[in-house]
Amino acid sequence: MADLLTPFLQNELWVSKIKRKLPYLFRIAEIESSRGGHTGMEVGSLRERIIVALLIYKFGKENVITNIPITFPEADVILKGHDNPISIKTKSGKGLSGVKIVWTVDWQKVEEFVKDYTPTCDLIFIQVVWNNTGVFSYVPLKVQREIFNSYGVQRYFKLPKRGTNPRGIEINSEALGACISHPLSVNIEIDWRIPDKINYDPYVRWVELWQEE
Repeated sequence: MADLLTPFLQNELWVSKIKRKLPYLFRIAEIESSRGGHTGMEVGSLRERIIVALLIYKFGKENVITNIPITFPEADVILKGHDNPISIKTKSGKGLSGVKIVWTVDWQKVEEFVKDYTPTCDLIFIQVVWNNTGVFSYVPLKVQREIFNSYGVQRYFKLPKRGTNPRGIEINSEALGACISHPLSVNIEIDWRIPDKINYDPYVRWVELWQEE
């Protein structure tokens, strides 16, 4: 096994392509998931597919596994030959708060998760800041474990308040920032300033499929 992502994300040609293409593709994802001028929750899944498609483009479809076994509950994709499964998380807006490690509405599940948790995946984290600068960050598993062990449960997580309806467990923004700024993490600065108007119709491809015989 090996770390395939670090050299990939440090390659100048690939870095240039990611910096150029990612804002455009993420804007398309927003168009695809927008209703009445509001972006729906499904934009997160579309962004994830865009990143998986990048891995397929680079490493080949035969080396990218998206049908994840239940033994990897946090993983979004597995790259053959790479050290660890990969979790993909994206966030809109400045700051690093609000990034969910797990979604749950059950307090018992919250307690069980926190009690048993240890990081299990490499992390690809993307901060989307339209009309400003964000980041595409690769945080290896060993970095997350180092920060987790250093911070401890109470500082690593932002837990929902007792007496409220839990809507998931977040990684503390300070802990996430420590992961991103770690020397072993790889960060690509993304300029999210693109034209507001993009010539893209989300219905065209479906019409074309209907037209096929």
